Amino acid sequence: MGMTQRLGIDDVRPSLSGKVASKAVVGEVVPVTALVWREGHDAVAATLSVWNTESPSTSASTMTVDPDDQDRVHGVFTPATPGRWFFRVDAWSDPMATWRNAVTKKMEAGQSAQELSNDLLHGAELFEEAAIQCPSEKADLLFAASKELRDEQGDVDKRVRTALSPEVSEILRHHPLRHLLVEGEIHEVLVERREALFNSWYELFPRSTGGWDAEGNPVHGTFETTAQALERVAAMGFDTVYFPPIHPIGEVHRKGKNNSVVAEPGDVGSPWAIQDHSTTHSELGTMEDFKKLVNKAEELGLEVALDLALQASPDHPWAESNPEFFTVLADGSIAYAENPPKKYQDIYPLNFDNDPDGIYAEIYRIVMIWVEAGVTTFRVDNPHTKPANFWNWLISKVHVTHPEVIFLSEAFTRAPRLFGLAKAGFTQSYTYFTWQTSKYDLTKFAEMHVEQADVCRPNLFVNTPDILHESLQTGGRAMFAIRATLAATLSPLWGVYSGFELYEHEAVKPGSEEYLDSEKYELRPRDFQAALKSGDSLESYIRLLNLIRRDNPALQQLRNLRFHNTDNEAIMAYSKADAATGNVVLVVVNLDPRNAQEATVYLDLKAVGRQPGDHFTVQDAISGSAYEWSDRNFVRLEPLRDVAHVFILPPADHDLQEQLAWRRVEDYRA
Repeated sequence: MGMTQRLGIDDVRPSLSGKVASKAVVGEVVPVTALVWREGHDAVAATLSVWNTESPSTSASTMTVDPDDQDRVHGVFTPATPGRWFFRVDAWSDPMATWRNAVTKKMEAGQSAQELSNDLLHGAELFEEAAIQCPSEKADLLFAASKELRDEQGDVDKRVRTALSPEVSEILRHHPLRHLLVEGEIHEVLVERREALFNSWYELFPRSTGGWDAEGNPVHGTFETTAQALERVAAMGFDTVYFPPIHPIGEVHRKGKNNSVVAEPGDVGSPWAIQDHSTTHSELGTMEDFKKLVNKAEELGLEVALDLALQASPDHPWAESNPEFFTVLADGSIAYAENPPKKYQDIYPLNFDNDPDGIYAEIYRIVMIWVEAGVTTFRVDNPHTKPANFWNWLISKVHVTHPEVIFLSEAFTRAPRLFGLAKAGFTQSYTYFTWQTSKYDLTKFAEMHVEQADVCRPNLFVNTPDILHESLQTGGRAMFAIRATLAATLSPLWGVYSGFELYEHEAVKPGSEEYLDSEKYELRPRDFQAALKSGDSLESYIRLLNLIRRDNPALQQLRNLRFHNTDNEAIMAYSKADAATGNVVLVVVNLDPRNAQEATVYLDLKAVGRQPGDHFTVQDAISGSAYEWSDRNFVRLEPLRDVAHVFILPPADHDLQEQLAWRRVEDYRA
């Protein structure tokens, strides 16, 4: 807003560049803040007005002035339904606050009724004006305040008693007297279903669920064997099961085991070398079989996420029917995928510039086949290698008829692309979490995502079929528990690729992040039950983490993450809070998988909804132990016993509860 208006409204947040709507989910407490100012010493205030496309009625609430920044105001709203929501910050002169401030200071200075006569009469006029515009059941007290202020027989204290009472202040907070009202700009918020923000993902290859034959050879799984495998996934507390591509796999230039360029007889190839996007792999089953699997998942409380990989094997029908969908080289051949020095001869990447209308329509057709088959979520392969305007078009078009569909971006890429794709429409995104291992890096990484929470929701996968980080290769079993704890508590979205719970950690060669005998190129059945029996499984810990997440609304939030100082670089501490319920969780993690570490945790009491000097009991949801805590606390964590404390704190102090949601602003946007 330019300063052509009577009062200033600046730096309204959430607000994104490019006139893009910010994001929220149903039931999320959305913080709104702005700078509101005027000339001189008169008080200025603001109203937050909120409405949505489904309901014409507007809710309005007076915003709270920041105690540390008198020009900044805070408010919150909680959308109850999905769809497009709108808010506006209006500024106004607050004559009541100006009057209260002046009268209080003059009384403290000992001024008499005579000296204050003009102030008292002016106050009487203001209270009459406020009473007239107030609901009738509230007006009587305001009229009484006005009458007392006019009573020249009473002393000063008696005349102002009602006017300065808490009861009157409360009425005026909800029904303020607003002068010089200036309406702000309208801002849009896209509100999605709850699962867009809070979800636990488990990735598995359906083809690896077939077990072994009598000779011990892997048997190709089916949708039926996958349905059986889902029972274990659901029992671990996951919400979404994600399948890599389930389509027919190309024969031409098929990859062999460990990414060999020559496939041996019987090699199953990479599922990402897709021969036909519109149907299922024959050995997995028919489309009807797939729909039965989706129904089974639904019965277990799981959603099915499907890989959307926009690329083709050389023997895909498109290569013959629509060569313009690809890049044709000078010799007439179609260019295969490369990520130097990696070569993917079994894959043709799409070219979106030759025939955009044709390729757009074809991909929409394919996506809708799977939506109609019951798929509610897509994990999109390498979206940063396709035009952002295409994604905006596709996601918007799908959402016209199916707004519930979630799109997860597999964009391991630079920040402008990652956040740009989120602005283009992606619901969630993979991140660089896997490579953040130090306290400093993890803190900076998480704070960046909190700052970008209006646009991007980070899904923290501990591993993927492509990424076996060095820390898991060398850190031992404790490192698996550490990484799971961080992922499950830093973000409300996290994911696990199958085999993580078995501590799979062997790389194909030193310095590589590729798994030895990668499941991308061969069947990898696993005996999860035997691992459980022998004590070689992290399954029970993962189940506990997911249970703690479900039981604590604080861990279902992204915006309210706060870090707390510790005097040991191997120990990090952070909290999350839910302003709606007052639930507060504090996580203390030992980042060292080999050694016991000790630290003093310096707790920011305000950030966890506690008053200065408070002492309180914290309950460790991992071990069940309880401790007495205050603002300085000693911790010791032994990785082979406990890698972390996940403390449940007493509910936040009621007076501080809303502040837990306030937006932290450390920069100035002109």
